[in-house]
Amino acid sequence: MNSLDVLAHAQRLQQQGEPFCLVSVLRVQAPASARPGDKAVVSAQRIEAGWIGGGCAQPAVLRTVKQALADGRSRLIRITPSEEGTERELQDVLEFGMACHSGGTLELFVDPVLPRARLVVVGDSPLAAALAGLAPRVGLPVTVVAQGADAARFADAERVIASDDAVDAVAQLAPGAFVVVATQGRRDLQGLRAALALAARQVFFVASARKATVLKAALMEAGHARAEVEAIVAPAGEPIGAQTPEEIALAVLATVVAARRGAVPPAAAVPAPTPVAAEPAARPQPVALAALPDLPPAKGSCCGG
Repeated sequence: MNSLDVLAHAQRLQQQGEPFCLVSVLRVQAPASARPGDKAVVSAQRIEAGWIGGGCAQPAVLRTVKQALADGRSRLIRITPSEEGTERELQDVLEFGMACHSGGTLELFVDPVLPRARLVVVGDSPLAAALAGLAPRVGLPVTVVAQGADAARFADAERVIASDDAVDAVAQLAPGAFVVVATQGRRDLQGLRAALALAARQVFFVASARKATVLKAALMEAGHARAEVEAIVAPAGEPIGAQTPEEIALAVLATVVAARRGAVPPAAAVPAPTPVAAEPAARPQPVALAALPDLPPAKGSCCGG
């Protein structure tokens, strides 16, 4: 298989949204079966296509590929005769020792190719519209999921799905997106149900801590797994004193970008308090329990009777 075949295989995986690494041989010290310029497409499980050397090199390559796919960082590695299983960092090179009979040395570049990050915005609100307009500017294509949504309102979105039914959303969207629930008091519970059904990388809910607590309890009462409900980041957004929908969208996207880049563990992101605007018109929906008409009665809750 020549380099063009390897690159064609890589393109097919990328189109399918499958993560992989493109591994290239940079330098060879004989004896070794690989040559400079040899390439391979390597997934977390195996070498999918191409050639980068024999069985001695493959365990180190697979170990490095798994690390690169986990954190998205490229790596330069050297595989050289030494005590088997040794591993050490030499400036910007990660060196693996392999007790192989051939005795050759390989230097390889491991470059992760991850699926394009996507953002699903759930809700038809001023904040949802602001998120759909701003997110593409930071490299996050947007799909809007909202009951009865008007596509003209979300002109910058890649897709608009005019239903927040969980079954409909799952049928039309691939797993692995970041999801922001920006319902702001309109169909909050339905939006959260749809978000949990999408097998998201992380779910963010823009609401006060009080409102989030009540709705999370309702989700668990309805049968959703405690772990996935507790993983919802709420309130969502960096504490920048945001007031307008556009400012709140900026604060929320800052948290999403941090999670995307691995700057902080998503669940550990510091949430912003519900912003207090100078003018009532700029404030998000009130968080009083009376504003939750879609919340079903729950045993032991304030609304359970």
